[in-house]
Amino acid sequence: MTYQSKIIEAGKAIGAEAHWNGIEPESVARMRLQNRFQTGLDIARYTARIMRQDMAAYDQDPANYTQSLGCWHGFIGQQKMISIKKHFGTTKGRYLYLSGWMVAALRSEFGPLPDQSMHEKTSVPALIEELYTFLRQADARELGGLFRDLDKAREGGDEMEAKRLEHAIDTYETHVVPIVADIDAGFGNAEATYLLAKKFIEAGACCIQIENQVSDEKQCGHQDGKVTVPHEDFIAKIRAVRYAFMELGVDEGLIVARTDSLGAGLTKQIAFTREAGDIGDQYNSYLDCEEVETVGHGDVLISRDGKLLKPKRLPSNLYQFRAGTGEDRCVLDSIHALQNGADLLWIETEKPHIGQIGGMVSRIREVIPNAKLVYNNSPSFNWTLNFRQQVYDAWEAAGKDVSAFDRSRLMSIDYDGTELADEADERIRTFQRDSAREAGIFHHLITLPTYHTAALSTDNLAKEYFGDAGMLGYVKGVQRQEIRQGIACVKHQNMAGSDLGDDHKEYFAGEAALKAGGAHNTMNQFAA
Repeated sequence: MTYQSKIIEAGKAIGAEAHWNGIEPESVARMRLQNRFQTGLDIARYTARIMRQDMAAYDQDPANYTQSLGCWHGFIGQQKMISIKKHFGTTKGRYLYLSGWMVAALRSEFGPLPDQSMHEKTSVPALIEELYTFLRQADARELGGLFRDLDKAREGGDEMEAKRLEHAIDTYETHVVPIVADIDAGFGNAEATYLLAKKFIEAGACCIQIENQVSDEKQCGHQDGKVTVPHEDFIAKIRAVRYAFMELGVDEGLIVARTDSLGAGLTKQIAFTREAGDIGDQYNSYLDCEEVETVGHGDVLISRDGKLLKPKRLPSNLYQFRAGTGEDRCVLDSIHALQNGADLLWIETEKPHIGQIGGMVSRIREVIPNAKLVYNNSPSFNWTLNFRQQVYDAWEAAGKDVSAFDRSRLMSIDYDGTELADEADERIRTFQRDSAREAGIFHHLITLPTYHTAALSTDNLAKEYFGDAGMLGYVKGVQRQEIRQGIACVKHQNMAGSDLGDDHKEYFAGEAALKAGGAHNTMNQFAA
């Protein structure tokens, strides 16, 4: 529906009520356009369709991979999307990621917590809602600017400019994009997972990521001590999330099944088995067992091929898997997740290595040909060291002289600017493109980037402002850069909605409106 048709529609509604004096159809049309999404479910349905379309495009050509950055506050997410629209003209293929790690570290009422699902589970859907509140406000602010420009064009009699602006309004692209939201291990049993998933979806999430760790033993994927659950337990939670999507009418909602088995050597349960070779039996086949002839007090035994086996049990009451089985367990986890309702996979690895990732995906695709990954380009990886070591190893295997380099010291600044360092940087630059093509990665994300950028920028400002530079530390390092780079936030009152408020005051009170954006507003200093 065009801008003009929306005005006509609003006019008909107002015309039916003779006592609605002073309600202007065009103002109503503008407010409706600025509030396109009425509920979180509207957002979830809209963004789910976007992700499905993007997945289909990736299946046609892996150059169509997608990306996101993790954001821990609505303002951070808003500024990210404003920046993307400014630099690239479109939000296509760019999402938001909501990291459970950052919720735990930054959004818990208990204060900073490790990534162990100890934070309030309701803080995660609250952040989803906050992110979308800020993205919707970004729409309202940008459209408000177009409306103001349209009014100026009309007042100046510039018909061509007015038509251009009306077209820009009709074709306006929203800042609202999909969120891949981390539900950890579901914060409890399958019923708890279902209830929390509904909160996620009602807040706007179209894509929920869930992992196969034991909920009350959850650890960050890059830490030790991870404990996985049998496949049937994980499948029950995948089904719980799917039921939540279906109940709320978000039929195209997506589930990302994350397996931590590559780095998880422990399980809390011996899986239930109905017959040899079933999924429970396959899970148990990886247990580290020893054959026994007699039963000791308190022993737990399983039988296989006519033999009695005792799984190794730790003082923590956990059972351990055989060393070296992580990749096989990852592949099995992934296949069964995709066969039981998951749409995408997440394999948590210990390093960003295309060969390792691609090898596992190739095995999965022997069973599920269109299997696709969401991959964590994690700040827990030392990218510089990892890729310099990969180049070192490739050179050494090719017979190239590496005697000038100490493999264990490749992070050293001494190697910056060398041929090896330059090749490593080029591999990092093309990692997403190359792994999308060679390792089935549909979506690349960085889980915690804005946690690190906030720390780095704050450190730089504090060093300058509290040092000899004083106020110049802020002006030179922040404000001047905002002006030079066209960062809209330099007009912070406008970004926070002051002009939107003025528009509404004028709608409500007409000429009697007391507006903030007059000649004496200091934000006018940034007009040039």
